[in-house]
Amino acid sequence: MSDDTSLLAILEQQLGKRAVLRDPADQARYLSDWAGNRLGMPLAVVRPASTAELAEVVALCREHGVAMTPQGGHSGLVAGALPASDGRELVISLERLNRIRDIDPVNFSMTVDAGCILETIKQAAAEHDCDFPLSLGAQGSCQIGGNIATNAGGLNVLRHGMMRQLVLGLEVVLPDGRIWNGLNTLHKDNRGVDLKQLFLGSEGTLGIVSGAVLKLVPKAEQSRTALLGLPSVEAVIDLYVLARRGCSDLLTAFELIPRRCIELAMEATPSLSDPMEEAHPWYVLMEVAATGPVDLSAMLEQLLERGMERELVLDGALASSENQSLQLWQFRESMLEGQRLRGEHLRTDISVPISAIPAFVTEATEAVMAASPDCEIIAYGHVGDGNLHFNILPPGTLDNDAKHDHLHALETTLFEVLDGFDGSISAEHGIGRAKQAAYLSRLSPMELELARGIKTLLDPDGLMNAGRILPAR
Repeated sequence: MSDDTSLLAILEQQLGKRAVLRDPADQARYLSDWAGNRLGMPLAVVRPASTAELAEVVALCREHGVAMTPQGGHSGLVAGALPASDGRELVISLERLNRIRDIDPVNFSMTVDAGCILETIKQAAAEHDCDFPLSLGAQGSCQIGGNIATNAGGLNVLRHGMMRQLVLGLEVVLPDGRIWNGLNTLHKDNRGVDLKQLFLGSEGTLGIVSGAVLKLVPKAEQSRTALLGLPSVEAVIDLYVLARRGCSDLLTAFELIPRRCIELAMEATPSLSDPMEEAHPWYVLMEVAATGPVDLSAMLEQLLERGMERELVLDGALASSENQSLQLWQFRESMLEGQRLRGEHLRTDISVPISAIPAFVTEATEAVMAASPDCEIIAYGHVGDGNLHFNILPPGTLDNDAKHDHLHALETTLFEVLDGFDGSISAEHGIGRAKQAAYLSRLSPMELELARGIKTLLDPDGLMNAGRILPAR
């Protein structure tokens, strides 16, 4: 019996055959991500049902020298949770670790298993008149462990921060199978190095998050949404400054949307109709929310008036009900599906200083169009944190192989422009495999030495999500 076969036999004996999927037909849904990317077949898919079982799986993998691929809700976009093509990696799915362990509405905290679906967490918090403010398009399928491993951002970063700001404590199974219990519920704790931050954003390369203590906030009693038409990206930034100062911490979202995205949303969701009588080059989808006696409608109306006086805002649609608000947000959700329906295209999640967004969009557009006059640029994103999705649809005349090569060349061009703004090639999706080369080429020797040192210290055998972020040893 080979070592790999021996490992699978032991896992079946310890966890039960239901927890070990060896049939390719049973493995199918674990082999691709939301974007449809697929690399290869795993050795098997293992589905532990508790932290103790997860630790046992990891310890056995280390003993047998088998590489591990932690996997959450399949919503990643950088191929970080897909099994390698060599068929030697064991996929460890956390989908059965899905308990909400505790909710403390007085402490505004919640302790959960890593496999909990984000939407489930938000619903559970709402039952206690609280909110977990992470908001993502994939929240109906993504798991909180994956959100933690990738330091997810989303729509509410402007007000509530990324996952790094929303996690109080972690429970992590280390690469040798030991369990680090850092499930701290304290809001302030200054005892030395904050170890949990090592695992936030590490994409499963340093250990597998099995549980977390999340920070909750009071549930907003009211919110108001507006979709505004603007003439330019410069006007969008000027309006953002007005909104940030006028609405302060009540501003929860401020999204930049080009006209093309409105069109893509209506193509993907025919029930949507044009939100304004005239089309505008750019739009802002913004939301304010509050608890207590705050007149949000008056606040938005005043902002709209000031924006129009300064010729920043051309027109606007203000939601007067929750249903109207949901319909406005549907444009933001459906435009993603509209892009996906166009087939392979370049997805990016870059960031620049907020003040540099107009200049970057101009320079990047000029550089990309010079390299590919027939491509289509779709630049949108979260203005409040400088995160842009500068996406590119390739010319329709190219075959699949040519499209892939063409998009890779355009990504290189885009990143070169980004470097001139001291921007980041990844603001929220992570590095995974897809951005590894671009990431490594921009690391200083000291940064690479430190990153490798941390990896070697925690995972000396290099078995934990090998080949993601850093090259496999």
